[in-house]
Amino acid sequence: MEEKEILIKLGHLLDEERIEHSIGVKECAAELAKIYNEDVSKAAIAGLLHDCAKGFDDHQLIQKSKEYNVKLDPISVLQKELIHGPLGAKIAKHLFNIKDKDILSAIEYHTYGRKDMTVLEKIIFLADLIEPGRDYPGVEKLRALAEKDLDRAVLKALDNNIIYIVTKGQLIHPNTIEARNYIIKELFFEKYE
Repeated sequence: MEEKEILIKLGHLLDEERIEHSIGVKECAAELAKIYNEDVSKAAIAGLLHDCAKGFDDHQLIQKSKEYNVKLDPISVLQKELIHGPLGAKIAKHLFNIKDKDILSAIEYHTYGRKDMTVLEKIIFLADLIEPGRDYPGVEKLRALAEKDLDRAVLKALDNNIIYIVTKGQLIHPNTIEARNYIIKELFFEKYE
């Protein structure tokens, strides 16, 4: 499916602000893919579609999850904004005809990550947080780090997310903890074994 066609379909699912964000993620993901020798086309498509389920309210997220057979974990049931990743992967597959498992996985895990993330998953996870439209304390440092060291940038982003979630009094998805622990082990402990 061509980008123009994807954008037309996204226009029925997302508001203009979310579409602009998705375009920013697409562009950022493509740049990171070039740096880290990942497939630029896959990164662009995953970036463009990563939030394709973000336009649904809580009731619709649950309803669409049933419709698309998305298995919801207990944390996502309570923190419904987490549903848009796994649901988005199903919508990308069925509505946008995306068959590539790497793209679908990057969409599925872009919100909370997972243990042993692929390079594409890391790129989409980061691009969502550092695309040009994002403006929060520390984003410039994270952008700079993302261009130098993908794993350390993902670790910093996970740390930032955990601090934010704790500050808000929300539940932390276990995948986020597993992703962080895995990267720390890979970066700092493997060499000692």
